[in-house]
Amino acid sequence: MEALQVLTERVSVPQLTGPDITRQQQEILLRAALRAPDHAWLRPSRYLLVEGDDRRLLGECFLRATPGWQELSAEKQQRLLNMPLRAPLLIVAVSRIQEHPKVPRDEQLLSTGAGVQNILNAAWAMGLGAIWRTGDMATNPKVAEALGLQACDVIVGFVYVGHINGSLKQPPELPLDDFVTRWKPKSS
Repeated sequence: MEALQVLTERVSVPQLTGPDITRQQQEILLRAALRAPDHAWLRPSRYLLVEGDDRRLLGECFLRATPGWQELSAEKQQRLLNMPLRAPLLIVAVSRIQEHPKVPRDEQLLSTGAGVQNILNAAWAMGLGAIWRTGDMATNPKVAEALGLQACDVIVGFVYVGHINGSLKQPPELPLDDFVTRWKPKSS
């Protein structure tokens, strides 16, 4: 698939299935992520790969990290346990925030976000599906601890990657004029 086609046609794919994502495919996804803009070469982005049976262990972590999980219905508990099983590969995108006089926290988070977008585009280019999710687990300190993250680490999202399993949503055509304005300076 050509680069411009990938950039203009990619959609998020919530319904994913196996087979597993190969090591070669994973390497392409991660190399694409590391090409994101990175002011001052701080290298804030970290990526944790969760696959196979480790997804079940992450599901248990999600359940136990949820406040009052023992009181949840069996259905809600099972939903939390199954969250990481939605795809054969889960990539936890983490931004390791560093103090820097010219690179604020938000820019470091955006760098990791750009890396996630590169993963999504690379997956699409290889004929795979992917979706970027956040939610309560991304900000849960117990999840961060279970993942071995440091106090300076921020989960930017969970990227689910797999093979497309179902029909894709057709996004609406967005008129550029609704989102773009040409700036004209005021005359002095």
